[in-house]
Amino acid sequence: MHGDLYKCVEAGNRQFPKLIKTKSGFTSKNASLKLLNVGILKASEKWMHPVQNWNLTLSQLSIHFEGRIDECIDL
Repeated sequence: MHGDLYKCVEAGNRQFPKLIKTKSGFTSKNASLKLLNVGILKASEKWMHPVQNWNLTLSQLSIHFEGRIDECIDL
């Protein structure tokens, strides 16, 4: 589980240099922070999409972790 979180954080961190590299000569530190903030907001929109085949994934998890998933989620 920690490896997946690490991959997500690193994927986000790789976006920051891309954002700043395309814009040269910031007028202030605040301008670069605003650009990074907008980049984070745009990236977070992707995180809000529903997971494809979630029902299939959930049913497979409930088989693999028999009884443990059922306690937390109504299937």
